[in-house]
Amino acid sequence: MAQKVTVAVEDDLDGGPADETVRFGFGGTGYEIDLSARNARAFRRKLAPFIEHARKAGRGPARRTARTSAGRQRSGEVRAWASANGIAVSERGRIPASVLEQYQAATQGR
Repeated sequence: MAQKVTVAVEDDLDGGPADETVRFGFGGTGYEIDLSARNARAFRRKLAPFIEHARKAGRGPARRTARTSAGRQRSGEVRAWASANGIAVSERGRIPASVLEQYQAATQGR
């Protein structure tokens, strides 16, 4: 048995048939609204003066990158160097910038 499924999207403002989904953001929140062509034009026309004077925002906060094995190896080398030089560093977590600076200064000529 064959089936035919039809999806009808309604305009979120007036309940008529929608032609497109308009996506926008405001106050750090993303929104989407289904609109007819007429309502989509009106939406864009009303936003146009604000968009004309606005600037595009950056992409938001950078995502934290995964640690690489090279990074873990370097951390191990820094911890070993610190221990050998009497500098207390925890076995886990971020290595203080002051310790990294000391390590770089001591090993830069190598």
